[in-house]
Amino acid sequence: MRLLDASRELAIRPIWRLGFRPFFLFGTAFALLAVPLWLMALHGRLGPWQPAGGWLAWHRHEMVFGFGGAIIAGFLLTAVQNWTGNPGLRGRALASLALLWLAARLAWVLGAPLTLLIPLELAFLPAVALVLMRSLWRVRQRNNYPVVLVLSLLAAADALVLWGLAVGSEALQRQGVLAALWLVAALMGLIGGRVIPFFTQRGLGRTQQAKAWPWLDWSCLAGSVFLAASFAAGSSLQRSPWLAILCLLPGLGNLLRLARWYDAGIWRVTLLWPLHLAFAWLAVAPLALAAWHLGLLDNPSLAQHALGVGAMGGLILAMIARVSLGHSGRPLDAPRAMGPAFALLNLGAVARVLLLPLLGSPAFWLAGLCWAVAFALFLRHYAVLLCTPRLDGRPG
Repeated sequence: MRLLDASRELAIRPIWRLGFRPFFLFGTAFALLAVPLWLMALHGRLGPWQPAGGWLAWHRHEMVFGFGGAIIAGFLLTAVQNWTGNPGLRGRALASLALLWLAARLAWVLGAPLTLLIPLELAFLPAVALVLMRSLWRVRQRNNYPVVLVLSLLAAADALVLWGLAVGSEALQRQGVLAALWLVAALMGLIGGRVIPFFTQRGLGRTQQAKAWPWLDWSCLAGSVFLAASFAAGSSLQRSPWLAILCLLPGLGNLLRLARWYDAGIWRVTLLWPLHLAFAWLAVAPLALAAWHLGLLDNPSLAQHALGVGAMGGLILAMIARVSLGHSGRPLDAPRAMGPAFALLNLGAVARVLLLPLLGSPAFWLAGLCWAVAFALFLRHYAVLLCTPRLDGRPG
């Protein structure tokens, strides 16, 4: 890695020294607040207050682009430093990007005029993609170009949502959000496919990790991207046996990958089993969507929430718990409270996906409570860590 002027780097406030710090902090705080806010709005507890487009539009968009977008940005802006050996975004540039994200969140929930909201929202993801691409291009690291491609497609899906918001089309907004959700699935499959077997091997002290099958990894990535494209076009909003076949590709593929990585020792390590459970949800979601296309499941929303709550929420919580420790110079030993936090997150996913058809409204509240407590526990034990210097005194 290129050497830095240590005194200059250490003069930067700790929270602005590397991308994971502000975006993990702000993103998880947003996750903690957004779901209870949505539940209160859903049950009429917030009176006449309406965000831009209404509460449903806000909830759909912000859980993917607000919460998910923040964590994706924080992870990638941190990872690119390791990928390229060059310093990551930091200082005023990082602060400006984080404040852009925050401004868009406030503009949406406060119902700002679209002439202000749309430019703020449209600027964030392309800015992150540009920073990544510049870093990767400097060292011609082509194997990570697909990450930038998926991120750029995610920005295009955001533009589709905003187009729908501008013209008052609920259908376009729904198409854009669901396309984005499956692009996030593609990104989770791409990154998770690299790090989960590596973390498993390191965490258990094994001499070797499961050997990658590139054809399987690329097939799962392509399947998720094609699913995203079908949602963007609107074709996946209607049942089709042919689309069920498309859903089976990432579903069965991710199950096979998970089986190849499995080691019974993961259940003894707090930072490992949540990664594997989240990836299991990443397989369940497309299989459930296939079941809906075949008429075996009544509500496709259950598949989408398996992806959004179980896979995205679960993988985010598991990854940020580990990444935050490693990049702050701390041992990879999670606080004791994170075990219950991971369990609650998965219980919330079960409540939202499996118990909702049986229990109705109580399952909504149980899922929301589990989600909020899980992220509250993360913030309780990691917020100070994200705002203070590394223990080893190094920059970052």
